[in-house]
Amino acid sequence: MDTLTMDTIQAALMKGRIIPYLGPGVLGVGVAARALPASHEALAARLTAKTSVPHKIRKNLTAAAQFIENFKHRKTVTQAMVEAFREGAAPTALHCYLAALPSLPLVVHAWYDDLPQRAFAVRGRWGMAQGVSQAEHFGTWVHYFRADGSSAADGNDWSTLLYQPFGSVWPAANFLVSDSDFVEVLTEIDIQTPIPDTVQQLRAGRNFLFLGCRFATQLERLFARQIMKRSSDRHWAVLPEEPTRNEARFLEQYQIERLDIPLPEFVEALESMQPNADVRMAG
Repeated sequence: MDTLTMDTIQAALMKGRIIPYLGPGVLGVGVAARALPASHEALAARLTAKTSVPHKIRKNLTAAAQFIENFKHRKTVTQAMVEAFREGAAPTALHCYLAALPSLPLVVHAWYDDLPQRAFAVRGRWGMAQGVSQAEHFGTWVHYFRADGSSAADGNDWSTLLYQPFGSVWPAANFLVSDSDFVEVLTEIDIQTPIPDTVQQLRAGRNFLFLGCRFATQLERLFARQIMKRSSDRHWAVLPEEPTRNEARFLEQYQIERLDIPLPEFVEALESMQPNADVRMAG
């Protein structure tokens, strides 16, 4: 990664022109956060640790969650998800860097932990838009929450919107995780119905920066594509691992420049360029 690219990204972040898109791999940046499941496979292992699930689907997160939902109860899935993410890990250096940015209109957090919420406690006028399961909230795609966890009507009055399309452990333990959860969303996502209007407005003309994300599965690619729809024509993804054929095709198709650098090193480089680092927390 050249210096010019880093300068471009850092300057755009400072001006609020980039939308950070955080995946489960972000948890690998912080030592304390590593106690939380940081991949679909790791989370599937947590869900199936106390429940008998057929061997052929034990490593498939959405299928395992669906099996538990069918043969135990939806509440069993929710309880297992809460147990997987309830440990009070500290935000990573990346979360704290983002929380300290002077302008941060929108962050997409495509995982279930609450580390962004913990880091954003230092910000003013921010709130959450979280995807909810049709199994529990039929007819509703998104719930809004203020910074204190109380319910809100929408996210139009916040200077920072944290969009969590899969839900989150906090404040209400809403999760999209089973096959049926995603089938419901996927029937509507192409016409953007499950994506909040505020997100659609804020993404217009902005770049996306994918951090801790992989695009190896169709589900990962589909959500990224639909969330970044009608944004700008230039994006970046920190992806030190060699991309799969499908990932490489996805990056090329949507003009996402791959940054071949480990995420902790990328975060360190950003921190070293931060003009105002008053708000910091050890990852």
